[in-house]
Amino acid sequence: MKLEGKVAIVTGGASGFGKAICETYVREGARVVVADLNGQGAREVALGLGERAVHVAVDVSNKTQVDALVARAVKVFGGLDIMVNNAGTTHKRQSLLDVPEAEFDRVFAVNVKSIYLATLACVPEMEKRGGGVIINTASTAGLRPRPGLTWYNGSKGAVITLSKSMAGELGPRQIRVCAICPTIAATGMLEVFMGMPDTPESRAGFIASTPIGRMATPADVANAALFLASPESSMITGVALEVDGGRCV
Repeated sequence: MKLEGKVAIVTGGASGFGKAICETYVREGARVVVADLNGQGAREVALGLGERAVHVAVDVSNKTQVDALVARAVKVFGGLDIMVNNAGTTHKRQSLLDVPEAEFDRVFAVNVKSIYLATLACVPEMEKRGGGVIINTASTAGLRPRPGLTWYNGSKGAVITLSKSMAGELGPRQIRVCAICPTIAATGMLEVFMGMPDTPESRAGFIASTPIGRMATPADVANAALFLASPESSMITGVALEVDGGRCV
């Protein structure tokens, strides 16, 4: 098993990419803290994973709650090796002039500030273990932005830049930092991203721009997160890995 003996926190773990990452990590031997604003959803995922998982309800934009999240991982499992900053949100697809300030603030708090808070909390614990891995879920939107999601695109561009800068600064501490950039996927936020009802016709428009001919799946992203967290990628840091079927080509 690729993650035997490792302890991981996965935010946004109650559904979508996060749930798949939790399931994959436990299958590969890790002990996992399933963290989500949806505490009941996180609890259900953790129960399904058995004794190798616990859940924490957390607002990732709140320092007190993030500190408590990391403390919970250390208390229950003895340390922390892997931090997956997967929790994210967006505004609906619309003119950049129509996004309310409160929504803008929420997008950057959840998508960007959360990484700052998690880093402050988890780096000291990773250093106690001799190093670790931080994985940030970005998006193809941060690499090849399209109109209608401008402020979301900007938040994911920030995630990519932060991941690279963090990799340079934390490398000497033996902490690797990478970003994953998924394309659109059939998750709970699909209709918000598309800006239209989820129908076969609307999906076809997005699929047509993907050379491989399909949307991403949670399993695609989880497999990338497994590789980046595993010893197999020990010489890889600072990358923004596109899991997009060629959409950014």
